Formats: sequence, C-alpha cells, structure tokens
Amino acid sequence: MNIVVCIKQVPEVVDAELKIDRDGARILSDDLEMDMNEWDRYAVEAAVRLKEAHGGRVTAVTLGDEDSEDVLRQALAMGADEAVRIDAQDFEGSDAVGIARGLHAAVKQRPFDLLLTGAQSADEGWGQVGLTLAELLQYPHAALVVDMAVKAQNIVVQRELESNVLERVELPLPAVLTVQTGTQKPRYVSILGIRRVRSIDIEETDADGLGLSRDEIGPQGSCVELRKLSTPAAGQGAEMLTGSLDEICSQAAKIVRDRGGLS
Repeated sequence: MNIVVCIKQVPEVVDAELKIDRDGARILSDDLEMDMNEWDRYAVEAAVRLKEAHGGRVTAVTLGDEDSEDVLRQALAMGADEAVRIDAQDFEGSDAVGIARGLHAAVKQRPFDLLLTGAQSADEGWGQVGLTLAELLQYPHAALVVDMAVKAQNIVVQRELESNVLERVELPLPAVLTVQTGTQKPRYVSILGIRRVRSIDIEETDADGLGLSRDEIGPQGSCVELRKLSTPAAGQGAEMLTGSLDEICSQAAKIVRDRGGLS
C-alpha cells in the first residue's frame, strides 16, 4: 500500500507572545519555535502503521521554506520512506485552494492508494486543504477520521461527528482522509532518529516545476484576501459577583439586561 501524507510546519504559540508586523500583514515568526502540525503528526503515524501492516511506501509532502525540511526529517524518522518539499515562495498569499493546488500538482502523477492530511493546521486552521485535494483528485474522502482499517480494496474508517458520535464509512481505494488527533499516539522521534535519516535526499520542486501559473496560486489565485491582522483591544478588568447563588444570578441577569442582552 502506497500512502502520501501531507504535513506542515507551524509555530508553537501556546506560551508565546505573538507580535504583528508594522503593516499588520503577518505574525512575526523569527522568535517562534517551529514544529510539525499536531494533526499532521497523527496522520504520519496512521500512514506508517498501515505500511507496517500491509507493506508499501510512505511519502511525506510539505509546502514550505527551507526550514520546513525539519518536519520532513521528522516524518522520515517516524517511518516515512521519501519526502518532497514544495518551495512556498510563490504560494505566499494563497488560500486553502491555492495550497491544495500545489500539493495536488506534486502528487497527482504519483501512484498511491491513500492520501492523508491532518484535519486542520494549528496556525491558519482552514480545515479545507484535505477536502479540496480530494475534489481535485476526484477521489472519495472522509474527514475527521479517528480510526481506519484496510478491507480488500476498500478502507473502513470511523469519523468523528458532533456530540461524541462516530460514523462508520467504507470507501473504495484510492481515497483521501483527513485525520483527527487522538487516533493512535504518534511515536517519539529522538535526535538519533533524526540523524539516521539525514542521508535521505529530499526531492525539491516549486510552482514552475509543477507547471502552476501565477493565476492559480498566491493572491491572484485566491478567493480570500487578508486585509489586516490585529491583537484584541485591551478591555476593563472582570467584575466579580458576590453573594448567594440567587443573588449572583439576579446580578448577572441585571447586567445582561442593562447591556441589551434581554428584552
């Protein structure tokens, strides 16, 4: 079974203080730690486990700058067999469709049975790239997958719905799946493991090499325009309500009523 898994390098922002550039066009990332997108890490783990169970090869693909080679090395250390990096320079300003077009151009000529992506990315959170890839490839797809098993020429998946409900879906291969976190814990990647895959060549390409025009990617090919980024305005401190439960409820209702929340 040959599997393509699309991954992305994203900044770690949980404990970081985010700063926006003077033009309000982007978040300054020079001082941010970068790592593989959490959802993509689960996708790589799922791909490697399927390979271990059924044989074949796993190819990791990313669209990013030179530093994003690090996440490809992580994927190789986890068990991927080969890696492809699409230079992101010409994709600056692309929306989810533009990103999907780049990934599609890189994988459409590769023979594969399954394409996996994370359900979304931690930075932009489109949640659309994997589904758009399925549309471009004209392959059946399932989103928010938490479990998968190969059955002859099909794949049976459990996908997450609302209110802790799971849906069982059987798809013919080839297919596209977007993977939710919490499926199977990704294996640990050590420094030694990264060093072991340093000798593996990473295939590199760009928009020109993929035959993409400037009308298909970047701002020209995007239906979404980033106007401006800003941090939330600082407001007043919280008002603490005291008293019995009934008194607190009455105070809270009065505040909501006074501010136009109740008629």
